[in-house]
Amino acid sequence: MSEVLERFLRYVKIDTQSDEDSGSSPSTAKQHDLAKLLYEELKEMGASEVLYDTEHCYVYAKIPANDGGKQKKTLGFVSHMDTSSDASGKDVNPNIIRNYDGKDLILNKAEDIVLKTDIYPEIRSYKGKTLIVTDGKTLLGADDKAGISEIMTMAYILLSDPSVKHGTIAIAFTPDEEIGEGTRFFDKSAFGADYAYTVDGGGIGELEYETFNGAAAKISIQGVSVHPGEARDKMVNAARIAAEFDSMLPDKQRPENTEDREGFFHMTDIYGDVEKAEVSYIIRDHDKALFISKKKLFEETIKLLNEKHPRAKIDVIMKDQYYNMREKIEPDHMFLVNNAKRCMKELGIEPKIQPIRGGTDGATLSYMGIPCPNLCTGGHNYHGRFEYCCLESMEDIVKLLVKLTEG
Repeated sequence: MSEVLERFLRYVKIDTQSDEDSGSSPSTAKQHDLAKLLYEELKEMGASEVLYDTEHCYVYAKIPANDGGKQKKTLGFVSHMDTSSDASGKDVNPNIIRNYDGKDLILNKAEDIVLKTDIYPEIRSYKGKTLIVTDGKTLLGADDKAGISEIMTMAYILLSDPSVKHGTIAIAFTPDEEIGEGTRFFDKSAFGADYAYTVDGGGIGELEYETFNGAAAKISIQGVSVHPGEARDKMVNAARIAAEFDSMLPDKQRPENTEDREGFFHMTDIYGDVEKAEVSYIIRDHDKALFISKKKLFEETIKLLNEKHPRAKIDVIMKDQYYNMREKIEPDHMFLVNNAKRCMKELGIEPKIQPIRGGTDGATLSYMGIPCPNLCTGGHNYHGRFEYCCLESMEDIVKLLVKLTEG
C-alpha cells in the first residue's frame, strides 16, 4: 500500500473534531489522541527536537539539514489535526475506489447516499484515478489529515533517504484550526521556521496566498415570554427577532450567493424560543475596507433592532479571527509562491493560484512573522459526507513537498 495512503487511513479513523463552544484549549481532549500518535511516529522515524505540548496539543519537530549549510533559512510545513464539526467525525469508515469510472458514486446503498456528478462535476476529472471516499455517514477528514499524511510521508522520505539534499525543515501540527484557534498557543521558538507553507488546500495544483479577513459574532436576544392567549403588548418573541435580524442582512452577501473574492455574512447556527435566542455568524471579506464596513453594518443592524424592540435586550459579541495574509506575503515574500509554482511545473502539476474562500493557520502565522502561503492536499467537498480525496494527487503533493525542501 502507498505510504501516504496507509498513513491517511490510519489518521482519519481518529476522531478529532473541535468544538467552538468548549472554552478550553484544545477545545476537545480527543485531539490529543492524534497528537500523541504523530509525536511517537516522528520520534520513531528519527526526527529531531520532537516536542509534544501536552497542555495545548501542538506537535513540533525538525528534520536536520544534510546539504552542508547551503540553505541558511529554515523552511516549515504546517497542518491541523482537528476536523470540522459540520458533520460527524466519529467512526469514519473510508472506502477506496480504484479506477474510478467517472460516474455517480454510491457511498451508501442501504441509505441511498450518492455522490452525484451533476452536483459535484469536478469529480469527473478523476476518471481512472483512485479515490478515497466516506460511507456517507461522516466527513472523511481530509481537511486536514491529508495534509498531515503528506507532511509525515515527506518527513519519512527525507529521514530515510540521505540522497535527498535539503536544509533544516520544521514541522508543526496544530489543534483547533477549524474554530479559528489554531495558533492561539503556537510556539514560534519551538517551530523555528523562517517561513513556511500550510498544507491545507483543496484539489491538486491549488496555491494560495490570499485569505478572507475573518470575524465571528454571537448575538444574544432576551425576550419576554407570556401565554399567547394574553400576549398582546406583552410578549417579545426572541426567536422572531433573531429571524428578523437575519432578514435584514443583504441577501446577495450570503455564502450561497457569492464566489471568488466576494465576502459574506454566514449564519452558522441559531437556537431559541420566545424568551431567549442566540445566533452565531461569521463575517468574511478579502478587502479590508469592505470587511470593516460589513462589521459596521452588522452592529448598526443590532442597534436598529434594539430601537425597534425596546423591551428586548439584544447584545452582540464580535471578535476578529484573522486577516488577509496577502498583506504580509506580497511585499517581500512572493518567492515562496514563485518557488511553489516552479516546483509544481517541474512535476507536471498545473499551478492554480486563487484566493482562499476561508482561512488557514497560515494567515495568522504570517502576521506572527512567519510568511506562510497555502498548498493543496488533493481533497474536495470538505466538512461534509461527500468529501473525497484523490490518491494520485496526494502522492504528487508528497513529491512537491520534497522538491520544495531542496531549495
